Amino acid sequence: MNQNETDHVAHHDKLSRFLFDNHSVRGELINLSETYQHILNNHNYPLAVQNLLGELLVATSLLTATLKFEGDITVQLQGDGPLNLAVINGNNHQQMRGVARVNGAIADNATLKEMIGNGYIIITITPKKGERYQGIVGLEADTLTGCIENYFKQSEQLPTRLLIKTGVYQNKPMAAGILLQVLPASEGTAESFEHLTALAETIKSEELFSLPADEILYRLYHQEEVRLFDGQCVEFKCTCSRERCADTLITLPAHEVDTILAEDGNIDMHCDYCGSHYIFDKVDIENLRKHQPQDRLH
Repeated sequence: MNQNETDHVAHHDKLSRFLFDNHSVRGELINLSETYQHILNNHNYPLAVQNLLGELLVATSLLTATLKFEGDITVQLQGDGPLNLAVINGNNHQQMRGVARVNGAIADNATLKEMIGNGYIIITITPKKGERYQGIVGLEADTLTGCIENYFKQSEQLPTRLLIKTGVYQNKPMAAGILLQVLPASEGTAESFEHLTALAETIKSEELFSLPADEILYRLYHQEEVRLFDGQCVEFKCTCSRERCADTLITLPAHEVDTILAEDGNIDMHCDYCGSHYIFDKVDIENLRKHQPQDRLH
């Protein structure tokens, strides 16, 4: 990799927050490559599903950054179409994972409605402290960004503009986006917000994929006073483990586990998110049962 390429990828998989000094508007920029690639690995998704997962990944990361909390967030699409589930899990550390379930043919240029059918978007926030919150919004808009903006209108009541681009850059899948949002308790910002969002809409996919945050902001807002804060790294991280699989197995009826062992010789637990396999044989199950309370074995 030459120096130019190194400079271009140094900012990938990073979330950057910024603030306009002369407007009551905040923003976020994100550019994802490796994280996105990890989510696509071990799956043969149709192109339209790949793009939608990229959009969902960007949206989830940007959503997480707008919420001041410690904990987990899940953004999922569900419907009765050939793509009946697409989900991204993340947390305040910007650790992400995601998966889709396809049950039918999907054209490369399929729309959100054609993929999901009649469905909705579910946003679940699980803070480490405090109560779990879940918001559900019907897929009334034609695009994922439109649906997310509707969510903000209904739940946060804050004008929000979301721009997301997916594609390929330097032979790698890329997903990037910009979020602009009016600050809470701000008045008289409608005109300036429209002006700032109109400028954001002039950004090209290649610029979002290839340029660092400071250069993007300069190109868009060189006549504005913008404060750019230190970026936060985004990474793929799966929460699966052998221990979690063991905990699941021990809650199943013993006769069901024994039947699978008798038929297959072992139990292969596969993680859809990262592709890991956790194998349990008869000896493993016996050891698990020895160390579990009797009321969990039936």
